[in-house]
Amino acid sequence: MTHLFRAARQNRIFQDVVEQIQEAIIDGQLKVGDRLPAERDLKEMLQTSRSTLREALRVLEQKGLIEIKLGMGGGAVVKTVSSDLVAESLDLLIRSHQVSLRHIAEFRERVEGDVVVLATSRMKASDTRNLKTLLDEARKCVDRGAEAVSDFLTADKNIHLYFAKITGNPIYISILKTIHENIRRYYDEFLVMEEPEMKENLQDLENVVAAMESGKAEAAGDIARTHVRRFNGYMEMRERQHQT
Repeated sequence: MTHLFRAARQNRIFQDVVEQIQEAIIDGQLKVGDRLPAERDLKEMLQTSRSTLREALRVLEQKGLIEIKLGMGGGAVVKTVSSDLVAESLDLLIRSHQVSLRHIAEFRERVEGDVVVLATSRMKASDTRNLKTLLDEARKCVDRGAEAVSDFLTADKNIHLYFAKITGNPIYISILKTIHENIRRYYDEFLVMEEPEMKENLQDLENVVAAMESGKAEAAGDIARTHVRRFNGYMEMRERQHQT
């Protein structure tokens, strides 16, 4: 790793240190599980101070690119890049009221409809079987009644995320995972989900999968859009009642 890094530019030393290490990870010069050179060696390569280097490593840790392990055999280790920080950022936006229920619904209605259309064109026989298994899990929750609402919402999320998985597009997969991990707070506050709503939700999902299985991509997308629009309408009505 002697030639992995060069001396940092002195006029922007901190930013340059962060960018060099980040690029080495993104470009694959440093792979998941690799340990960065020891602090003493990094200082020499980058020609920077200990304090600047440590601050740069903290920034990289906050970005989720490395994990700093303490003790014997410790050091900075490259992590798998994940969508966790995106989810945390969206969570902060929601909690600070910068992202509303309407914003999320508007996004979901369009994107999830498109995802279903694309997934229909890429669906394999194994995907059909997996979707039916997920529908069975949701159906069992409906059969258990209102006491299984939490489990039903998890089953519902798994079906929506599987639509994204079928596309094979990591952008759709990551973004929808982030959305569905953060929308639960709205469900808990504004969604009345009792047995009739559970049955209605399940029927929508069954209709989407049936259309997908028949190769009716646009019809499946339309059902998905209508489903998101209708259930968001239920939540917006409840939200307005809370505000009056």
